[in-house]
Amino acid sequence: MLAFDTECHLFIPGCGFEAPGLHSFVFDPLFKVGGYEFNKPMLLALLSTVVVVWFFWAAFGKAKVVPGKLQMIGEVGYDFVRRGLVYDALGKKEGEKYVPLMVSLFFFVWIMNIWSIIPIAQFPVTSIISFPIGLAAIVYILWVYLTFKKHGFVGGWKNITGWDRSLGWVLPLIVVIEFFSNLLVRPFTHAVRLFANMFAGHLLIVMFTIATWYLANGLGFVYAGASFLMTIAMTAFELFIQAIQAYVFVLLACNYVQGALAEHH
Repeated sequence: MLAFDTECHLFIPGCGFEAPGLHSFVFDPLFKVGGYEFNKPMLLALLSTVVVVWFFWAAFGKAKVVPGKLQMIGEVGYDFVRRGLVYDALGKKEGEKYVPLMVSLFFFVWIMNIWSIIPIAQFPVTSIISFPIGLAAIVYILWVYLTFKKHGFVGGWKNITGWDRSLGWVLPLIVVIEFFSNLLVRPFTHAVRLFANMFAGHLLIVMFTIATWYLANGLGFVYAGASFLMTIAMTAFELFIQAIQAYVFVLLACNYVQGALAEHH
């Protein structure tokens, strides 16, 4: 019997605790269109898009000189990304054109993360690695495009490989390291950093939640209370991590763009 079976508790014969695992991240399709399956994470990703678009449309669709509450919240969020991330990395003049993209990425990632603690949804979309990979691919393509646009074909490769004659005999080694680091490792780590944190956080919350129910029987209530407190603590901590991961993802995106536009990588 599974631990999340409502009839399953500690001290009940034949009722063992089965910890959550990869099966906790697999969902049956909600429906199919031809051979295409649409599942819960896809629905939450779509809802995330709707939430972000609706919020900024409602906040700035009819912007006023004296902002209302929603516009004020929107301005604070927009300005936080613009000044705290984009301007710091790229400067005001160069960075302004990238503000809409970075604001969209930040709030999209944040909303996809925050579904983890929303009742009924209770699942962070970014714990499915295909979503972070897709977002990291957008940043990666932009970085490659800007690199060659700014420096030309030869200069672009020099930028990517860290070409600098002053390095002397270690230059070939640096070129190889920089080449693999930038073209192969960079997009991988950009995606995995977000995925791994949200995957681990969700796994811990699910484990303590299931353990609370499983232990809620007889003397197990003592342990169930401790597990419940851990569930609350992990949920509160996850709120912090969700925002931090959105921040880090966009911060790295800004740094990659800055590197593409810089004279030396």
